[in-house]
Amino acid sequence: MNLAAAGTGTARRDAWLDGVNPAVRILLAFVLAIPMLTTIDAVSAGVAVVLMVLCIPLTGIGFGATLRRMAPVLVLMPVAGLSMLLYAEPGGRVYASFWYATISDASIGFAVAVGVRVIALALPTVLLFSRVDPIELAAALAQIVRLPARLVLGVLAGTRTLGLFVDDWRAMRLARRARGVGDRNAVRRFFSMAFVLLVFAVRRGTRLATAMEARGFGAPVERTWARTSRLSRRDAVAVVGALAIVAVAISVAVAVGSFRVVWM
Repeated sequence: MNLAAAGTGTARRDAWLDGVNPAVRILLAFVLAIPMLTTIDAVSAGVAVVLMVLCIPLTGIGFGATLRRMAPVLVLMPVAGLSMLLYAEPGGRVYASFWYATISDASIGFAVAVGVRVIALALPTVLLFSRVDPIELAAALAQIVRLPARLVLGVLAGTRTLGLFVDDWRAMRLARRARGVGDRNAVRRFFSMAFVLLVFAVRRGTRLATAMEARGFGAPVERTWARTSRLSRRDAVAVVGALAIVAVAISVAVAVGSFRVVWM
């Protein structure tokens, strides 16, 4: 299954980001993530999120699809900030204190910053890789990044099977419903189906690895690739855009006086 077609429901690839090399997309993800991992303030992350949201029309995904794919992150975001809320170094006004936990102005600020940074780290992944073509990704990893062919082919095979997980999950759900099993206790049903899906994945991966090895995919020879991966001006524009997002986000945080490095 082509992830580009699966993620958008269409085979058309006419968005601006579709013309950016997959290897450059990996670089963009690192560029957008590294500053977020080295600073801890809500302003820089918030500005970065706003700027990335403005770039959604360039990705061809759409705001609704982006929100749906970010839903698990939005649900789990409060969990990430909870530890900071309770156990961060207190400062300012103290609102509550129990055992080793203290809720203060400083801990609330840290909790908000961590929560926003979770979104700022997850959003680029959704925007950059939702429509990536696995074959183009493999070609870029082999020809641009110069990774070993054995590793690239393994990544390609694994990526092409991701769409099967959705089909397996749907088939299991329909089968259980037809048998009248698991209509109650949604939590237990979820973990039971997740375990079965894990077993399916291990078995499919074993068969796939054996088949690929039998066909000589692991042979130590120089390989050719069906598609040629090249860099273009659009790739340079994308890198400059990512650097601009990071620069604007940090500049705004410094201007308002909220910028703070993680180790300070």
